[in-house]
Amino acid sequence: MTRDEFSDLIFSKIEKNQEVLSKQFEASKTKIGFFYLDDLLPNEIAIKISECFPKSSEMVLKKSIRENKYIAAQMNLYHPILEDIIYAFQEERIVKLVAKICKIKEAFPDDKLYAGGISLMGKNQFLNPHLDNSHDKERERWRVLNLLYYVTPDWDLKNGGNLELWPNGLSKNQITIESKFNRLVAMATHNNSLHSVSPIVVDKERKCVSNYYFSNEPLELSDTFHVTSFRGRPENKITDLILKTDTWLRMNLRKIFKKGVKENPHYYKKGSKN
Repeated sequence: MTRDEFSDLIFSKIEKNQEVLSKQFEASKTKIGFFYLDDLLPNEIAIKISECFPKSSEMVLKKSIRENKYIAAQMNLYHPILEDIIYAFQEERIVKLVAKICKIKEAFPDDKLYAGGISLMGKNQFLNPHLDNSHDKERERWRVLNLLYYVTPDWDLKNGGNLELWPNGLSKNQITIESKFNRLVAMATHNNSLHSVSPIVVDKERKCVSNYYFSNEPLELSDTFHVTSFRGRPENKITDLILKTDTWLRMNLRKIFKKGVKENPHYYKKGSKN
């Protein structure tokens, strides 16, 4: 399939479900706005996308107290279908439709895939509760939406590796959104959109295609600049203390170095093979 054909299918599916998705986002937007849509693409296409994911050894491992996962943004190193499905979500009419559903005045895709692209997580891997970086790579636009498309066949809730939203903070119960096969999730990103991925407890790989949308204005008037800010899970009090200190230190460094001490390598370097 071509990129345009992917876009046609995605747009048609979202448009047909626009009313339901709008109600879903509206009902949740006072905390962390989100919607999800199942069976986004024909199953055989979603399976093909999953089959074309690179091996973990061909991706970048991010492993620390904050997170443990494999990522990739240099899409020209992999099967073309992966780049096509990522950029299909960046087609103008799809961006405008999703923004309309979420009642966002304007939204722009990120062709550099800053912190986007594809990710893979296996047994014991996780992503601790965190706020996404508030801005794009150049710190010019605000991050407003996170689009996640899951492509692991037969994924089950009990496997772990599910998206968790913490609209009332870590002292209250989270909302769990299953990383169900062929499911698209869109969630708002702002100063209070704390989210995580639960640890995977089975010997199976969770595969995800990620995009971010940005805007010239933040979602909330109270939003302020922040680096990616991690917390520990509620049961991990010591980890939480360490991560809060880590965030404080990195935030203070950014007051001195506006774009950071070193460049974040997680973006698509067009024309490069590295």
